[in-house]
Amino acid sequence: MEQQLPQQGPLIRIGLPAPEFRARTTMGERTLRDYRGRWLVFFSHPADFTPVCTSEFVALARAAPRFAEMGCDLLALSVDSLFAHLSWALDIERHFGVEIPFPIVEDPSMAVAAAYGMIAADSPDSATVRASFVIDPKGILRAMIWYPMTNGRSVEEMLRLVAALQETDHTGLSTPEGWQPGSALVRPPAQTLAEARQRAGEGSWYFTPGAP
Repeated sequence: MEQQLPQQGPLIRIGLPAPEFRARTTMGERTLRDYRGRWLVFFSHPADFTPVCTSEFVALARAAPRFAEMGCDLLALSVDSLFAHLSWALDIERHFGVEIPFPIVEDPSMAVAAAYGMIAADSPDSATVRASFVIDPKGILRAMIWYPMTNGRSVEEMLRLVAALQETDHTGLSTPEGWQPGSALVRPPAQTLAEARQRAGEGSWYFTPGAP
């Protein structure tokens, strides 16, 4: 089946809708719209059967129930073909004893990668296709992180980031450095001089703890 994918558009930005796509995956055809109503971590890889990516797939497979408890799905992408994806997933199952519980999108034309700004439209290879995107239930891009090919992502940080975004949406407060679920939050900075004076009595007008 031929992929139905968008042409490369303007650079994507946090706070804007994530580019829609339709493509084959290891679990059947998927569209981005299929994930509306749930959070989504959409992450890419430069190629199948690479050591760093394999370590991430194993870790993400084991952590999948923790993402599910947060109402968050996982969706992977690589520019390799569907059949390469199937072979890689079976090989991981055979050698590491874990099943890959999330779909892997095929992107041989690199159209999805280009739409998400992961790779230039005229790039000769997929060396830069290594990024993570957090998309909210409304299809809005909320966070994105790029990684080099040599260094693996932290699954714990991916979980923490999703939890932090959910907490911000729920409370209207912000999460400080190193925030973990249940720890203190911070209030938005004062917007008026009167509010700043009031906050100054609490220690700092621009850094005020909030209720967890």
